[in-house]
Amino acid sequence: MQKVLVVYESMFGNTHDVAEAVATGLRSSVDVTLVDVGDAPLEIPDEIDLVVVGGPTHAFGMSRPSTRQSAVEQGADPQAAEHIGLREWIAGVVTHEGLPTAAFDTKVAKPHLPGSAAKAAERKLRHRGFKKLADPESFLVAGTTGNLLDGELERARAWGESLAVA
Repeated sequence: MQKVLVVYESMFGNTHDVAEAVATGLRSSVDVTLVDVGDAPLEIPDEIDLVVVGGPTHAFGMSRPSTRQSAVEQGADPQAAEHIGLREWIAGVVTHEGLPTAAFDTKVAKPHLPGSAAKAAERKLRHRGFKKLADPESFLVAGTTGNLLDGELERARAWGESLAVA
């Protein structure tokens, strides 16, 4: 059975919920390990067949220490700001060349709002030697601290299922 590692960063819980839904969709046909970025391995084990990463969109891209601190000031879990973020994890992760990857993010549902943590993560992963399996995917929230829009968790599960068969 194929093995998938899902690594996520979450400040308000929305990205965590999406990561769980993606993992549920993947579990339809693969073995999945779901892990917060602060606990993610910096060396990808050889038995991993796919890495899926997800994080919140902050300031039009992946979070930084300053944007994580800003999120804490808006009510996010202070522990989330104490760990490394997806940006730092990608910069330090070691893997074998060509390991397939897919990226997702959560972002505010405003038309024409630029930026995507998923697109930035996918680009950085490719530069680190990963191979894109699927286009980056965004899941929408009502506002910076708001909840996921209706239907987004179901869409995340379906996206996970599509990754499992890809």
